[in-house]
Amino acid sequence: MKTTGIHHIAIICSDYERSKKFYVNVLGFAIIQETFRAARNSYKLDLQINETTQIELFSFPNPPQRVGNPEACGLRHLAFAVEDIEETVDYLKLHDLEVENIRVDEITGRKFTFFKDPDNLPLEIYEYSSGLTHRGYL
Repeated sequence: MKTTGIHHIAIICSDYERSKKFYVNVLGFAIIQETFRAARNSYKLDLQINETTQIELFSFPNPPQRVGNPEACGLRHLAFAVEDIEETVDYLKLHDLEVENIRVDEITGRKFTFFKDPDNLPLEIYEYSSGLTHRGYL
């Protein structure tokens, strides 16, 4: 299999309007398309993260709760690349978000920290320079 990147990440939220406001107004992702699917009584909101990656934000009536243990099997968290982590932390705190203390990745030496979306989905911000992979190699 040859991939060219990640196209989208799908997130199911418990309160559509609250999550829409968070991902659009706080995180600043642009709306590509918003669709109400009457047969499912559900919204699907396509959000642009960058030129190649999107978030699909879904609402469903009465979705089951996610396992609360951060070390449970499955997707652990979603990480966003940022160029200036301190600036990003300050921005998130201006929006009344709790942000963990900045740490340094013991493998890459890069700074990172976590915050949560309205449904307590762990979100990471990871500082890196353009053109480098996650591990910092060219």
